[in-house]
Amino acid sequence: MKQLTLRISSQLAAILLLSISLAGCLTSDEGGGPTTFTDDRGVANQPFPDRYREQIVAFMRTYLNNPVGVREAAIADPAQRTVGGRLRYVVCVRYSAKDTDGNYRPARERGVLFVDGRLDRILESAAEPCAGASYAAFPELEKMAR
Repeated sequence: MKQLTLRISSQLAAILLLSISLAGCLTSDEGGGPTTFTDDRGVANQPFPDRYREQIVAFMRTYLNNPVGVREAAIADPAQRTVGGRLRYVVCVRYSAKDTDGNYRPARERGVLFVDGRLDRILESAAEPCAGASYAAFPELEKMAR
């Protein structure tokens, strides 16, 4: 019994150490902003994200718990917005996706931030960067498969 307790304790300690080291990867960078997927060179003159629709569909396929059967999908054209004190392209997306129980959530609005023409991250609060966005149908998002 004592060996079992010792083995479980050492496994818990290993899990805790791994969790702490991984948590360090999710913290802010030295500039105080959130960690992002791309290396932000801080260049103010950002290129237009040419394949933004394709990049968003590919990302949403992994971002959503269930990417099949998205409804009410709409997208706005890329617009330059100031995010984190820097001028970046933001694409606003609105959609209703299935929850883990299979029921649809109310439509959500998200801003998708692009850096150097590549999808960088989803802005959880899209109220400010997407204020006044003009949406058009986004059928590619509704046709997603696993």
